[in-house]
Amino acid sequence: MNRVNAAAAAATLAVLAGFTTSSHAQTAYEGARLIMGDGRVIENGTLVVDGTRITQAGAAADVKVPAGAKRVSLTGKTVMPTIIDTHVHLTGKRETMIRDLKQRAYWGVSAAVSMGTDNVELLPMRSETIPGAARFFSAGRGITRTEPLRPTFQINSDDEARKAVQQNAAWKADIIKFWVDNRDGKVDKITPSQYTAIIEEAKKFNLRVTAHIFNMTDAKGLMRAGIYSLAHGVRDVDFDDETLNLFKQRASMFVIPNLPDRGVKVDRSWMRAGMSADEFAKLEAENTDRPKTQAFHGIQARNLARMNTTGVRITMGTDGNRPWGAHEEMEDMVLAGMTPMQVLVAATSTGAAFMQIEDAGTLAAGKSADFIVLDANPLDNITNTRRLASVVLRGAVVDRSQAP
Repeated sequence: MNRVNAAAAAATLAVLAGFTTSSHAQTAYEGARLIMGDGRVIENGTLVVDGTRITQAGAAADVKVPAGAKRVSLTGKTVMPTIIDTHVHLTGKRETMIRDLKQRAYWGVSAAVSMGTDNVELLPMRSETIPGAARFFSAGRGITRTEPLRPTFQINSDDEARKAVQQNAAWKADIIKFWVDNRDGKVDKITPSQYTAIIEEAKKFNLRVTAHIFNMTDAKGLMRAGIYSLAHGVRDVDFDDETLNLFKQRASMFVIPNLPDRGVKVDRSWMRAGMSADEFAKLEAENTDRPKTQAFHGIQARNLARMNTTGVRITMGTDGNRPWGAHEEMEDMVLAGMTPMQVLVAATSTGAAFMQIEDAGTLAAGKSADFIVLDANPLDNITNTRRLASVVLRGAVVDRSQAP
């Protein structure tokens, strides 16, 4: 570990000493700004944790700290719920999966939804409580047409589409994922008849359905077929008024924008302590200005701004397997036109609603004690989510002295 990282580790350990909790003790975190996750902010708040649960969260004047509770001053800090990443692709071995989940916890992510390329032998890990690791949710094995090397159910009929849903239901997948994308003409797309069969079959098992899309025409067809979620925004064109009206008519639907790389050189120094020198150097080598990428990003950013204005329920997802990606994605969402508060709600309570995680997403009595402590206010600048002083999962502080 170099001197810079060693100093950062020492500072983190000093912070941890103040935040250490016991599974049998009540702890009151006092004096922080509380960003509740539902759009509310409390400037001088108190958060009381008993074991793995939040028992009280509110204005300091309204919270009665239990006698004997440990008191931790967070004056000058900001506390918010941990982040929920609704679209990732985790690795396929147990050891690397655990590392994936621990890396996400390092960056303040407490739940990751792996979207359709999982090793189904690892699905039992969803019920495990892994110390210092994010929770794992899965779409099981996704559904495509014939597509070499993609670990999916590859279907060519309505009947095969229904059977793929049935198998995922047997595995107790958390959501059904399918792809409607011809990969620039390289493969056949799932047809409207086939995706209608998927949606109808999933409803029989009370399973939610999300669709990878690329173009506006497919988005329209999927909305008319009753899709629960779009796993990307429209990416081929600035969408038209008909598409906007379809969104307006579907207040219960979700969209995971998954904005692409902006195609501009950015400051990534904040990531350095969270990865090896080789990993950071590889990222920096790709950190350049790319005009074509900028144009592709622009379409999706404009479409996100219109969806947001329309009131679409937007969650935060990063795609791929970048454990730090939530912080980049949240900045991109703000640059696209969302307010910092709207983005924080998308990354917390709306993500919990999307996956129906009842004990996450807000700072409220009865919720899991999952929260992050920040050195600066992300409502002033969304990049302040990167200024992590501490991450607490299920009432226990995550050791951030070095990256997993």
